Amino acid sequence: MTLAAVPAVTAAAPHGFLSPTGVEIAFVLVGLFTFGAALVTVTTRQLVHAALWLVVTLGGLAVEYLLLTAEFIAWVQVLIYVGSVVVLLLFGLMLTRAPIGRSPDADSGNRWAALTVALAAAAALVWVVVDAFRTTWIDLDGPAAGSTAVTGASLFQNWVLPFEALSVLLLAALVGAIVLSRKAKAEAATQAGTAASRATAAGTPAGPNAAEAPSAAGKEGA
Repeated sequence: MTLAAVPAVTAAAPHGFLSPTGVEIAFVLVGLFTFGAALVTVTTRQLVHAALWLVVTLGGLAVEYLLLTAEFIAWVQVLIYVGSVVVLLLFGLMLTRAPIGRSPDADSGNRWAALTVALAAAAALVWVVVDAFRTTWIDLDGPAAGSTAVTGASLFQNWVLPFEALSVLLLAALVGAIVLSRKAKAEAATQAGTAASRATAAGTPAGPNAAEAPSAAGKEGA
């Protein structure tokens, strides 16, 4: 009777942090890779590379959601953030004619202030999450906890305002990119018109051959 009770006690022993499962090890490794991709995203001086590394970062977060048995949130992460937000950022880069290669304008002298704000925000986020889920243990081997019904009820009951605020923010980013693009085109047209009027006033024909006219006139005088 005693020998039969030993396996039951062993099976009922609580899971500890010193005996991680394969899923937990994969979670930590994917988290470290995602953290590295996020660091490259904010430190690179090439805007296109930053957008592509952002895709890797958001994809890593989707994998983390899958490991936490939140399949619906993982697919939402892929479809909305990777498939929409990053595409929106790339369209914004193209519409604003951002430089493709390495750009010194992508760096700022406020690096230390930005680092301080980032560390403070990260510390606040970690403190809030730890305080909220201090005694909560997620059974990764159990049934999926992030079902569509539970997630939808929580999203549209408790998080409606942040959800709509994010929608307005994305719309503002798209409108801003279009406005900046039209402003750049208007400035280019104004500069071209000013150059043409100056050339006409100086007696030089405006156009692609305007630079060749003075040299031709010099050769005739010679």
